[in-house]
Amino acid sequence: MPKLKKKTPENPLMDFRNFVFLVWEHLSLPNPTPVQYDIADYLQNAPKRAVIEAFRGVGKSYITSAFVCWKLLLNSETKVLVVSASKVRSDDFSTFTQRLINELPILHHLKSREGQRQSKVAFDVGPCQASHSPSVKSVGITGQLSGSRADIIVADDVEVPNNSMTQTMRDKLSEAVKEFDAVLKPDGSIVYLGTPQTEMSLYETLPERGYEVRIWPSRYPDEKQVLRYSNKLSPFIQDRLDRGYTIGDPTDPLRFDAEDLLERELSYGKSGFALQFQLDTSLSDADKYPLKLSDLIVMGVDSTKAPEKPVWTRDPRNKLSDLPNVGLPGDFFYSPETKLGDWIEYSGSVLSIDPSGRGKDETGYAVVKMLNGYLYLAECGGLRGGYKDTNLRTLSVIAKRNNVNLVLIESNFGDGMFMELLKPVLRKIHNVTIEEIRSNVQKEKRIVDTLEPVMNQHRLVVDPKVIEEDYRTVQEYPVESQSRYMLFHQMTRITKDKGSLIHDDRLDALQMAVQYWVDFMAADAEIEIKTRKSELFDKELEIFINGVFDKKLKDSNVSTWM
Repeated sequence: MPKLKKKTPENPLMDFRNFVFLVWEHLSLPNPTPVQYDIADYLQNAPKRAVIEAFRGVGKSYITSAFVCWKLLLNSETKVLVVSASKVRSDDFSTFTQRLINELPILHHLKSREGQRQSKVAFDVGPCQASHSPSVKSVGITGQLSGSRADIIVADDVEVPNNSMTQTMRDKLSEAVKEFDAVLKPDGSIVYLGTPQTEMSLYETLPERGYEVRIWPSRYPDEKQVLRYSNKLSPFIQDRLDRGYTIGDPTDPLRFDAEDLLERELSYGKSGFALQFQLDTSLSDADKYPLKLSDLIVMGVDSTKAPEKPVWTRDPRNKLSDLPNVGLPGDFFYSPETKLGDWIEYSGSVLSIDPSGRGKDETGYAVVKMLNGYLYLAECGGLRGGYKDTNLRTLSVIAKRNNVNLVLIESNFGDGMFMELLKPVLRKIHNVTIEEIRSNVQKEKRIVDTLEPVMNQHRLVVDPKVIEEDYRTVQEYPVESQSRYMLFHQMTRITKDKGSLIHDDRLDALQMAVQYWVDFMAADAEIEIKTRKSELFDKELEIFINGVFDKKLKDSNVSTWM
């Protein structure tokens, strides 16, 4: 039996951990483990909005089902709504809760009476007053939440791979759970149980909505992992680390010993194990997302000149900690190691534009200059309002300010209308050539395939003002969606999966400009090769001709002498 809290010596069942002990005993399970007791203690004393992330197999659903029974034991008028990714999952939770009420002697008085709701979908407890809302109701996250009223909402694994693979899916899920606040009674509470599927997991965004996250990994984490957990790591685990428990050892050996965890790691793979058992997304995300901030070179970009060769580095001394950073954990901006050669004029400068139509998309734009195979991002951003005159003028001013030689426009949307509207405005402010670009390649694949090799070779230089403006210009958007409009959030979250981003306007514009210079450099290289071959041929021909004439001249001299 766990040690009782001093505040409730008169009634042991006021401590939820003791109730868990009774449930485990009834189910003929081994005594609850220290980790299970800690989860139970947190459930009892958690804030009104809490997230429990614990390693798979720890029994968090069992513990929470017991918690629902315990709350009904303390107050039969409590209304509980159980929500899961699927209706089947939520029904299983509700069914198990109902089973405990029917079987556990201490809960017999809570059995549904004749005339009360008694299904696995919704049931009442015996002593409760008649109400529109059942004592316990189960529903899938895509089901009908409205019309329910609840004192406690249990969100049990609402996020699974099938509803979180793409940004569109994640946004749909994020909107669905907002309905909880409409269902929750005043002074009610919400508890999430789950395992994050990606770094962009719903659970990772909940702190922005006022939730407290508590994490129980299967192994004691090292210092780097502790930093990644931030203040989310269970104090119980942290206390044991401080007392000298060995990093890498099981946190709950009564559930999974070291050998068992090793077998599961081999079965799940490193990234799968990191997600499911360590609640650590960094390994998985590092492999999944190919574009890294650390591959960029960040330095001031002059309007007309650049060094012949900026030298990339990832030296900690060059880390730029003062710039807004929306990259993945551990990914940072770095200034160059040095700048070699003279400062000379750019070979050219282009402005790329990805027009938006209506809705929440932006008109993305990017100014990219080129010198010696290095690409310099001088400006990048997004404009709301589609084809507005002010947007047309703003883009024209940007073109003039950067003395661009060419304007590129994505023509896939609007059938060339944007270009025709821009032409007269641009002609007045900065008369320059405009070209349309049309692509039939899947957008996500096109972006990654273009930017990844350029960034891996550290050929993309970014002005720090671009980073600062990228952050500043999204502040007008709702807090929960601001980051999605940022270029560098889009850059570090894109995959080749279709729909991986809900907004990609700024990144798409950057890809267009980079693609132009990549194609230009390839074409230029071919011309150079042909030129060199032609020059070599001419030289060899000259040598051959000279050789023939020299031979003829020698033969002529010999004949005359004889």
